Amino acid sequence: MDNKYLEQLLNKVANGETAPAEAVELLKKLPFEDLEFVNIDNHRGIRTGFPEAVFCQGKMVQQVAVIIQKLSENNDNIIGSRATKEQYEATKALVPDAIYDEVARTIIINRNPIPSSDKIIAIVTAGTADIPVAEEAAVTAMVLGNKVDRIYDVGVAGIHRLFAKLDRIRSANVVIVVAGMEGALASVVGGLVDKPVIAVPTSIGYGANLGGLSALLSMLNSCANGVGIVNIDNGFGAAYLASKINRMD
Repeated sequence: MDNKYLEQLLNKVANGETAPAEAVELLKKLPFEDLEFVNIDNHRGIRTGFPEAVFCQGKMVQQVAVIIQKLSENNDNIIGSRATKEQYEATKALVPDAIYDEVARTIIINRNPIPSSDKIIAIVTAGTADIPVAEEAAVTAMVLGNKVDRIYDVGVAGIHRLFAKLDRIRSANVVIVVAGMEGALASVVGGLVDKPVIAVPTSIGYGANLGGLSALLSMLNSCANGVGIVNIDNGFGAAYLASKINRMD
């Protein structure tokens, strides 16, 4: 449920198309609906201006399907992150227009696409193995109404690859840098651009990477200014933050 839905409902009441009592019944589902195992937040789109999101990891297959089905009754756009193929298939059985991005591991319902901003989000990865996290960011950013420029496999092990893409990176309004191993790419990019850089450490790397902890600490200790860091493998959070930056005047 978003501002557009409320405006349409109130106009229908004002025009006599919908009875006030009927509108009250519809609004009873605000701000949330208790389904015992979950409280469906029908108010988030109004508060934040962005589609509802469901973190699917750790939820039972049927729980994900029911949550997204209930959300789809009052929301045109929904993102389900960290979703398995099984969760998607159960969801699609209840919500036929749900689609699945296997690389991004994301369930998407996008009935009323948000108009795309002219501001670009560049998504840069250190390596090919970082692409699943980058694609979670890319898919999320596009559903949230952004143009995305994917610039993959330009890590510091062959830094000439990065320099060849600098014009594209610098033309973006926000840069998301996705890197595992030692996570050095975020600092390098941060020192080369005049735009906000959102660093995403990934869990890609050998043992001393510690599941992304080494990359996270490296990014937190970046000597480049203007670099912010989200949690390990959190492409969704990076895209959400980048989208908020893009909405600022």
